[in-house]
Amino acid sequence: MPHGADATATLPDELAEALVGYARYLRSERGLAASSVRAYVADAGSLLEHAVRMGRAAVAGVDLAVLRSWLARLTSTGQARTSVARRAAAGRAFTAWAHRTGLAPVDAGVRLASPRTGRPLPGVLRQDEAGSLLAVAALAADDGEPLGLRDLAMLEVLYASGIRVAELCGLDVDDLDRDRDLLRVLGKGSKERTVPLGRPAVRAVADWLAEGRPRLLTDSSGAAMFVGARGRRVDQRAVRRVVHDVLSHVPGAPQLGPHGLRHSAATHLLEGGADLRSVQELLGHATLATTQIYTHVSVERLKATYDQAHPRA
Repeated sequence: MPHGADATATLPDELAEALVGYARYLRSERGLAASSVRAYVADAGSLLEHAVRMGRAAVAGVDLAVLRSWLARLTSTGQARTSVARRAAAGRAFTAWAHRTGLAPVDAGVRLASPRTGRPLPGVLRQDEAGSLLAVAALAADDGEPLGLRDLAMLEVLYASGIRVAELCGLDVDDLDRDRDLLRVLGKGSKERTVPLGRPAVRAVADWLAEGRPRLLTDSSGAAMFVGARGRRVDQRAVRRVVHDVLSHVPGAPQLGPHGLRHSAATHLLEGGADLRSVQELLGHATLATTQIYTHVSVERLKATYDQAHPRA
């Protein structure tokens, strides 16, 4: 464990043991990815190190005063409001766990306020730009080369389903139900959901599985739906590179990554009349509040169009 784990070497025994137990909880009970566990533990370790500097050697001593002092120190070092807000959320997550496990008599984080961050709107493609992106990829796939077929299939799936890049990389060949045009996805926290795919995406995946994937298979391919040039399961960096490369051939389009295609899919669904609950389920959001940001994206795009087109704008 980085940073937070490094802190266990200098923390008092009770705090070090709590940090190890917290990491175990994040991995086994919450099922978080390794990168998320590292981030949460690093923030918790930073909080506990600050508590020690304030003379607190037990988890029960991490009270509201410690939390506020910790955030004030982070702010004084010039950290962005978004970073401080994220640290505040991480601090609350740790104190909630400490209270539930009996390490702290109260949950000190309940009363901790976070700085307002002015949540930025996600970048999205226009519908015509998304169409151009897929047209460019389709043209590149016309020669029948395996990687061209794969890239088209990945882009079609990302835009058709709005799944996360990690979810795309984790797909296996039997996750596609061709009879019903459905895709089984393993999301955050190992939660499984089923999402629909449009016919163009299903065709692109079918072409890749029939004509491209067999030519790249190796003993290390396993059941991976999407593999790289050496036959191993495709990784997130490779997918990001594909999105950037193909998008660079779409005139005027913003430079977005795979997450930009997820944002675009959600926005275009809402613009087409889909309800928020359906989009929430499609994207695998835990709360409707996360999905609601896309309504703001649609409103901002409407305002921009109005400003450009209306003579009295």
